[in-house]
Amino acid sequence: MNPINPLRHALGARAVRSLTPAVLAGVVIAGTAACGGSDTHSTGTARSTRTVSPEPAMTRSASPTGRTQQEFAASVSAAAERNRQQAVKQLAGVQGRGNAVKDVSVTGQPVAKSEQFRSALVRVTNRTDKAAFYAVKVEFVDASGKVLDSVVLGFPDVPPGRTVNQLANSRKAAGVKTFPRIAQAERS
Repeated sequence: MNPINPLRHALGARAVRSLTPAVLAGVVIAGTAACGGSDTHSTGTARSTRTVSPEPAMTRSASPTGRTQQEFAASVSAAAERNRQQAVKQLAGVQGRGNAVKDVSVTGQPVAKSEQFRSALVRVTNRTDKAAFYAVKVEFVDASGKVLDSVVLGFPDVPPGRTVNQLANSRKAAGVKTFPRIAQAERS
């Protein structure tokens, strides 16, 4: 059996339902009044809106090193190019597929005809007990097996027991359904 609420029994179900919105409105109004008014001239308000740091227009950049985004991007690109050049040199002396093919995997990324390049995610797992440099050559091949492009990546200082990844991008294979594969991988 359902016990009858004493307030409902005394006032009737309709009266309780009509009082509920009025009671809620009263609680909201009382809560708002308890929080204080909107006096914006108090000392606490002025302190809480004070600007502590200099205006953004006055600083050279928002980065902690004082470099602009363009300078940072250029330094990242320069580092990636140095790693790539080191990887090209390392792979030049490698006969066959290299000593690290089992440590490397590649996965093609989704492609659309309007894209400017084709990408593949390359993962390197260092199975040794010390940090190592990995040089990886990725080939983009079409359905007939023809190599449309090859890209060389350098993975510097891969920690032992860790997996790192990079994207291999090809402009020559853009808009074409290709399959990326590891051509060479060398660990030093």
